[in-house]
Order: sequence, then C-alpha cells, then structure tokens
Amino acid sequence: MVQVTDGQKKLTKPTSPADITDNMDLDEFAAALSGCAFGAGRISQAADIFTEMIADKNIVKFFGLAGAMVPAGMRKIIADLIRDGHINVLVTTGANMVHDALEGLYMPHYKGDAQSNDVALHEEGIDRIYDVFLPDKHFEEFEGFMQETIAKLPERPIKISEFMAHLGKHIENSDSILRAAYDMGVPIYCPAFPDSVIGLQAWLYKETNPLVIDAIGDMHDFMDICWNAEKAGAFFVGGGVPKNFIFQSMLVTPRDFDYAIQLTMDTPQTGGLSGATLEEAISWGKVGHKSKLVTVYSDATITMPLIVGAARARLRKQNQNKNQNRNQNQNKSQKTK
Repeated sequence: MVQVTDGQKKLTKPTSPADITDNMDLDEFAAALSGCAFGAGRISQAADIFTEMIADKNIVKFFGLAGAMVPAGMRKIIADLIRDGHINVLVTTGANMVHDALEGLYMPHYKGDAQSNDVALHEEGIDRIYDVFLPDKHFEEFEGFMQETIAKLPERPIKISEFMAHLGKHIENSDSILRAAYDMGVPIYCPAFPDSVIGLQAWLYKETNPLVIDAIGDMHDFMDICWNAEKAGAFFVGGGVPKNFIFQSMLVTPRDFDYAIQLTMDTPQTGGLSGATLEEAISWGKVGHKSKLVTVYSDATITMPLIVGAARARLRKQNQNKNQNRNQNQNKSQKTK
C-alpha cells in the first residue's frame, strides 16, 4: 500500500494485483490484498478476523452454513475446521446435511453442465444443482439408510441436534461434516429440519412408527452456550435461517458477538437477512459497535477457501515461530547450566 501526500491529507493508493501474486502462499496473498480496494481488501480483512477468531481458545466459534455448499465441494473444509477445533457450534440447513450424508455414504455428486437440457436430465433420472448432477437413485438408497437409522433412535422426544448426532454416528466417513461433528462433540443445529429430504424421511417413518421430534428443544442448550461464552465469533456462509438462529440468541443474552464475518452475494435493499449488513445488526444488539465485522460480497465457493486457507497458513506459521522460540529458549537455558 502506497501513501502519497495531497496537501494536508494522506491518501492511500491501492496496490496492483500484478505486484502481489508472485511466489506467495495464501497467507501472504491475503495480507497483500489489504492494499487493494473493493472485494480484495475485504478478503484480506476477513482473513485477519478469522485468524484472530480461531487462534483464541476463549472465543466460542459459531458457523452458519447456508446455500448449496456441500454439493459445490466445500464439505471437507467444514469437516476439517470442526476436527481442528475451529468450529464449536454449527448451524446449517437440512439440505446441506442431506448432501453431506449422501457423500458420507459414498453416493457422490458429479460435475455437470449448467447449460444442460433439463427435460433430458429428468428423463434420465438426474437432478441438477446449477452445474452439479445428482442421480435420483442416490435418494432411493438414502431412504433405506434413513429408515434403518431412525428406527435405532430411543423411544422418547428427540431434539434435532440429537437427531443429527445420531446420523453422524452411523456414517463411517471421516470427511463427513456429520461424522466430524459427532466425533468432536460439536452440536449441529438445524432449525429448518423439516425443509429437507431428512425431514421428509423423518415424516415418512412417523407415518407408521412412533417418532417425536422436539422442534424447540435445542434452544435451551443453544442459549446456554451463548450465555456462558466469554467471547463469541460468527462466520456466516450465506444467511437465511442459520444466520438468524445464531444472531437471535443475542436478543436474550447480556452480550453480543465480538467478531462476525459474512460471505454473501445478496444486497441489503430488499430487507432480507441474507443481504442485511452486519452493521445493521448493531441496532439490534446482536453485535457491538466495537465488534470486528466484515462482509465479503462474492461467491462463497471462491471466498471461503481463500479466507480459511489464509488463516490456516498464518496460524501454522505462528505456531512454528512459537515452537522455534521455545526451542531457542530451552537451548539457551541448557547452555547457562
């Protein structure tokens, strides 16, 4: 970033991408983008905030996952963040967990073509999610898995987070979000549970068997997490129900979020939550006026890997430096004895 003097003012000249893309890792790349304007500068700011969030073990880290992120290939990023302790609470859509379960059961999505003939795809039994293909037969096999798995639930009212943990327990695939959350004891909250094939399968089972899903049972545990948090940070991919479920907790607790990152392509003018600015949340008391906030306006399948990769690289370097300093101090101590 170059500063030039114009009378009494110091103006900042944006750097050129041509100056910052040679022989860099993601940490250095994101840091160099701090001198750029628009979305590039916001990616750099998001990497700074996310690094600070995951480096502080006293911060409870909430992650809101909306949109078709699992079909788009983002599931392992989320699963790895859970396994490394960088997500303490996951709030997501039922659809993402459906697609994660399919992948976890080795029923993959396929790279397709957004310009495909959808009538022909329907006749061939292929479902399309933009440029991702998914065979209908996957859902037929999924039904068998779901009906058998639901039948193993205890005969009492079940909270949705318990239901999700139960699914994770029966998926033997370490790259699965559901399995990673089960292994690490990270709760998955899915407020719009019925709005998915998982919800449809639960309904189908209930048609002939006893099953009670407690729709608001998770809220007590969720509020306890928020009340007990010394500090809290939120990373939102998209908005919708996951974003509101996370943010609304601060309406009934005495604190607000200290950090918030939002990745979206929506705009605030329509009043929808997915496009609502994080600054707007200050008026509700969901975040504080001193909180560290940034919204990155771009496709989350581009921005999330960049931000997460930069923060991971930066944290790895910090840990390496700490280890080197510790070893040097130990060597000095041994020499003085």
